[in-house]
Amino acid sequence: MECSHVNDSVKIGPQLIRTIRTEKSSHWTCSVCRSSKSSWICLRCGAINCGRYVNAHAKAHHEKNSHHCLCLDQSLAAFCYSCDEFIINDNKSGDIQKIREMILEHQNSPRKRKIQADDECKHHGKSRKHPEVDQENVGRVKQLPGLRNLGNTCFMNAILQSLSNIQPFSCYFKDLPAFELRSENSLKKMPYFTRSRKPDEGCLVEELRKVLCALWQGGGVSHSPDSLFHVVWKVVPRFRGYQQQDAHEFMHYLLDRVHTELILSQKACFGKETIVTGIFGGILQSEVTCLTCMTESKTQDPFLDLSLEIPPAYQTRKGKSKENPCKIQDCMTHFAELENLAESELYMCPNCNLKQKSTKKFWIKRLPNVLCLQLKRFRFQSFLRTKLETYVQFPMRGLDMSPYVLQDKDARKPILYDLAAVVVHHGSGVSAGHYTTFACHDGSWYNFNDSSVTRTDEDHVLKCKGYIFFYTRRQPNMSVIEKLRGQNPICR
Repeated sequence: MECSHVNDSVKIGPQLIRTIRTEKSSHWTCSVCRSSKSSWICLRCGAINCGRYVNAHAKAHHEKNSHHCLCLDQSLAAFCYSCDEFIINDNKSGDIQKIREMILEHQNSPRKRKIQADDECKHHGKSRKHPEVDQENVGRVKQLPGLRNLGNTCFMNAILQSLSNIQPFSCYFKDLPAFELRSENSLKKMPYFTRSRKPDEGCLVEELRKVLCALWQGGGVSHSPDSLFHVVWKVVPRFRGYQQQDAHEFMHYLLDRVHTELILSQKACFGKETIVTGIFGGILQSEVTCLTCMTESKTQDPFLDLSLEIPPAYQTRKGKSKENPCKIQDCMTHFAELENLAESELYMCPNCNLKQKSTKKFWIKRLPNVLCLQLKRFRFQSFLRTKLETYVQFPMRGLDMSPYVLQDKDARKPILYDLAAVVVHHGSGVSAGHYTTFACHDGSWYNFNDSSVTRTDEDHVLKCKGYIFFYTRRQPNMSVIEKLRGQNPICR
């Protein structure tokens, strides 16, 4: 929410600076009870006290000093005790963001930091543990801008850099005039997480357009996507704060919201198609067969991406040997193969009128122009969400999707895709770690690591443990895209 107390309650004074330079946020302890659980720093005097859900000494500090109502938690999210809510705005001088940067700079100071754990998100510098991030033999690229990390926002930066380098998608937004969502009478069509939209929540399409334009203007100056992030905070409450989030979930929420806003504009769509479905939209067909009477039931569902399980034979920490690595085609085959449904998933056969044992198989009815594949690297095990570190081999060129498409076998032709971008998760857990992106720009490969952009080579890309893959179709279906380009987008 927007806070009216920012101007009076934030002060970068000597005491606050001294605290930041002597105490790391990961080691903050309450000045009263010495608890290290959820310790918050006052943005007026630098006092560190435990949060309201521990012993509430930070709240007590505010009650004794009414102007000391703003503080940062250990994830660098700003909270106002007067408003009793996390806030997203800053003062005109940007003091809250300056304090965040001071804290991050202190945490990453080479004179004071120890070797960080594998699952720590590194906003600046390079990881010793992950060669995917280190670029020893290539220089910094000045002409491509990075994205500033706003406090554990690498998950967002990785997705935005991937979308920026998918040319049909980014070019559409580059050519789109300034966009304003005017239609307020179709909220029932909105997804469940956007139905509470208010007029002051902002337009995600417009903020995404600005970011994509800034990235394609080049110049090597890092862009700060704070306006887009603040709109995301407003329309998707689960992303509020500065905790690490899952890049795949963010991509889904972002594309769904953009698709909905374009539909509501009534001029930036073609029927129910938008640039989102025109680029990423495909159709998946599932076939369920009753094993008693052999009745088949077919259903078709749209998709924007496919989530692939790593086959159980490869689900070890390091996977199989280098001589027999898991391939992304193995994951796709495992996804599409005939499956015997478990006893808990008995199929209600319309012919037998009984729940019967059955089989299920997936086919792709229609392939998208950009195929997005996500590997299910995170799983629940003994009430913990762990990560599969299996290396999955993937092709840079010529991924053939024809074996998984519903078509006449005799007339089957290769349907080839080439890699455009791959998002990599470094670390051991979904709520921690760090995201980077490899993407192809004008025929060359680059590593996008927040503000840092470095040129790399294909061999380096092929060694990464990919999480999300973006493949572009060699012979795309441009009919919907051309129709969309022919529309007159709503503009201010």
